[in-house]
Amino acid sequence: MSRPNIIVIMADQMKATASHLWGSRFNVTPNIERLAENGVIFHNAFTPQPLCVPARVALWSGRWPHNTGARTNQHSMPGHVDHAFKIWKGEGYQTGLIGKNHCFREPDKKAHFDVWCEISHKGFENGSSTMGMEWWRDPKSVHAAHAVREIMESRRGSSDDIVEAETFSYGITDFPEADYGTGVITGQVEKYLEEKADEPFALWVSYPDPHTPYEAPRRLFDEMVGRVKLPRWRLDEFDDAPERLRVLMAMMDISTAPMGDLHALLACYHAMVTFIDEGVGRILSTLDRTGLRENTIVVFCADHGDFAGEHMMAAKGGAFFDCLTRIPLIISWPNATRGRAEVASPVNLIDVVPTLLALRGLPVPDAMDGQPLPVLTNAPHRRRTFSAYGNGGPPFRMGDLANQSIRRGRGAVAESLRRREWEGSRMMVVRDQWKYVHDPMGDEDELYDRGADPEELYNLAQHQGMRGICAGLRNELREWNPEAFCRAADVSLEASE
Repeated sequence: MSRPNIIVIMADQMKATASHLWGSRFNVTPNIERLAENGVIFHNAFTPQPLCVPARVALWSGRWPHNTGARTNQHSMPGHVDHAFKIWKGEGYQTGLIGKNHCFREPDKKAHFDVWCEISHKGFENGSSTMGMEWWRDPKSVHAAHAVREIMESRRGSSDDIVEAETFSYGITDFPEADYGTGVITGQVEKYLEEKADEPFALWVSYPDPHTPYEAPRRLFDEMVGRVKLPRWRLDEFDDAPERLRVLMAMMDISTAPMGDLHALLACYHAMVTFIDEGVGRILSTLDRTGLRENTIVVFCADHGDFAGEHMMAAKGGAFFDCLTRIPLIISWPNATRGRAEVASPVNLIDVVPTLLALRGLPVPDAMDGQPLPVLTNAPHRRRTFSAYGNGGPPFRMGDLANQSIRRGRGAVAESLRRREWEGSRMMVVRDQWKYVHDPMGDEDELYDRGADPEELYNLAQHQGMRGICAGLRNELREWNPEAFCRAADVSLEASE
């Protein structure tokens, strides 16, 4: 048997419960399930950081963000860090990216890729030039199909296709489906598999959806809108919440929007997920048609999630609710995963590359923090995993929000974004049924019983009987990332002086 091919399909900002496989009550994704039928589905997979660039760097490096320094969207893959494509290129694989990058920024990083076809939320944001193959669609038609997203992102104008609310927007449009980002990427992958896959390859298929701007083809929206169910809310959830969460709610609250707009907003988000599901189906069919499926390892995952209506918000922010940190993860290789297996123990996105290396029979570099995943390898099941957010900056408080020129809505989110990405050194541990969040630099803790309270609506951290549980989980965080606790001690010392 020749070396296995590798395809990693990543959705951007897709929460696990956007699919019935991880608990959606209304969005069935049959093609992602088709992948799971000969694979391992991980029910409790988490992102190492609920932010695009840090999550992507962590995936490909197999390392925690605090060990690479990539902890904000301004920190791309560091030059000194070994990553999967560097390893695969050295092993003689043909390597490629089709879709959103947001990880490898410097020109020399492209030296590890044979094929580079980059497209993002607003189309060809860095130009339509490619490396290794040409686009299958006319770039002019692709640009035209992204005009609505350009308006939504910049708020420079309006359109009959767009609903603009204070804290969210969405668009329902009628462009050729092949010219939306998801359609372009799927068609390009089909072309790659039909024309380029004549030697072992490692391909990153990176869908920009369902990340904002929320825009979906009308066909998919119309099929979804009648099925949508709103998540359960607790209207007083943020009355005594940590300040970081009250800041988010002050800017992003969608609870007072008209009910029809809320249903349409969620229908648009989930229609984008359905579009990706159809793309996965087409990719699997192409693998079958070209005879590549049996010897191709296919991963489906996301970098992080989206509120998508939970906790009375949409989009994302520096929080650790499951809707933002729990991600879909399936690894399928018919040669090794006959039938369907399910893993409930907690795992992490940083475990994907070590698993792929182990399946290939390659050593996992000592510098990687991730570990091969259970069932696919002989690795044991785990009881805990972690996530983080922030880069040691000062907290962004309600008073800081009050001093902004825009204090509510998407404008407030944009104006405060850089400071909120950098603030604090927040950390999360999931162990057994507990999720615990702590920032040694300040603010209150969070503790959720994910078994009894799956929506994470009740913070138990201040309850008298939970002090011992919080202390034990805080010690696990200290062991995992002692640097953050040292940094907090240094800041406290400076303040006292």
